[in-house]
Amino acid sequence: MWKRKQRRDMADVHIYTAERLHEMAQSLEGLSRACNDRMQEEKGLTREDAQAAMQTAAAVVCGQCSRCNLYSDAKKEDSYYLYYLLRSFEQKGRVEYEDMPRLFLETCRNKEEYLAQLNRNLGRATMNLEWKNRFLESRDTVMVQFRELAMMLEEFASQMGQAVDITDQKQDAVRRLFHLHQISVDNMLLLQHENRYREAYVTLHALGNRCMTAKDAAGLFGQAVGGKGWYAPPDTRALITKQPGIVRFLEPGEYRMMYGVARMSKNGTGVSGDNYTYSGSLPGQVIMSISDGMGSGETAARESRKVIELVQQLLETGFSARSALKMVNTILMLTGIEQHPATLDLCCIDLCSGVLEAMKMGAVATFILSDGTADVLEAGNLPAGVLSQAEPVLLSRKLWDDDRVIMMSDGVLEACPGLEKEAALKAYLEAMPVKTPQDMAERILRFACQNGGMNDDMTVLVGGIWKR
Repeated sequence: MWKRKQRRDMADVHIYTAERLHEMAQSLEGLSRACNDRMQEEKGLTREDAQAAMQTAAAVVCGQCSRCNLYSDAKKEDSYYLYYLLRSFEQKGRVEYEDMPRLFLETCRNKEEYLAQLNRNLGRATMNLEWKNRFLESRDTVMVQFRELAMMLEEFASQMGQAVDITDQKQDAVRRLFHLHQISVDNMLLLQHENRYREAYVTLHALGNRCMTAKDAAGLFGQAVGGKGWYAPPDTRALITKQPGIVRFLEPGEYRMMYGVARMSKNGTGVSGDNYTYSGSLPGQVIMSISDGMGSGETAARESRKVIELVQQLLETGFSARSALKMVNTILMLTGIEQHPATLDLCCIDLCSGVLEAMKMGAVATFILSDGTADVLEAGNLPAGVLSQAEPVLLSRKLWDDDRVIMMSDGVLEACPGLEKEAALKAYLEAMPVKTPQDMAERILRFACQNGGMNDDMTVLVGGIWKR
């Protein structure tokens, strides 16, 4: 009875956490709305800026002189000259003698000093305008970040709320089987997610002098609850001993994946500005991504590595691909003027359904090779860190047994022959023998190098999917 109560308490905490995340998301959304009254950016100097510049110049230079009445005339509502003065300054960066009224040129005794002071004042006004617009842009970027964070928390809360607690259905069978192997089940929480995928958190400790690896324990757990291939992820406890500890068990999906990668730096020397990742640590999901930093060398490699690491951390925390990409884009916008933009090509494959979701920010096409036919998933847009409102492009595709997912950096595609680069690579892929992902990645890279490649960093990432 006590065990059941403790398990129910865990489920209650699960629900409470989801509610709290939902409340936090609403608070952040409210904060974003409260700061949404931002002023519009000003595209150029205003009438008031010009009047202030003339008034200051008159105070410094003219004194009590009223020969030309230049400032008094400029204050009139129908003063065409004031607009002419502003446009001249914006076009040439300064006001010259020929831009001034004839009366001023004929009567002013301090023309040179007045003109210098007027240009100095207009220059200051322009600088203030630039800083003001930059501040407003930064403020808007922060508000975008608040909104994206609110969306991420809302999604995470929704995921937690949709998970069904099915512990009661399997708890007795799990406890009996583990007890036969001298392992005590102190507590257990078995969740079934929206896509029928299951995961478990089990508190275990060994009896007597017995110990067991998490891998063996995952096999026992799978026997008790049904289903093949249950496993303990790398981030969970590796060994079960006398000391109680929580072990996480995950159910594999209907599909499994393998990958291969081939890389070449620009001109075959130095550091590649491309970075990639292949991760199977997410429950029932595989992540494949490539980031291409601007240019080549260590700077480009550092920027692309930053993008890859940020996205992977957010995805492994449980956020959706779109929210992760939006957040990374906002973070890069806030890093300052020294930030070099980087492309991002992200594929998330659901191993339960076989559905691929591709997210692209400035990346080249992805190819899906199925039954000898290569389909192209493409989306051209700006790289990450350029615009605060940049939206990642979402592409979706169902994968089948023995399909291949082929991702690459732009150096590979640009090295393909002819003007129609994608068509040339598509023809090559359809004629290429379908072998292991590593073999295919190496063949594609050789094809690119043989056709005038190595003028840019090149990375090919190939994933193969099979039914279990």
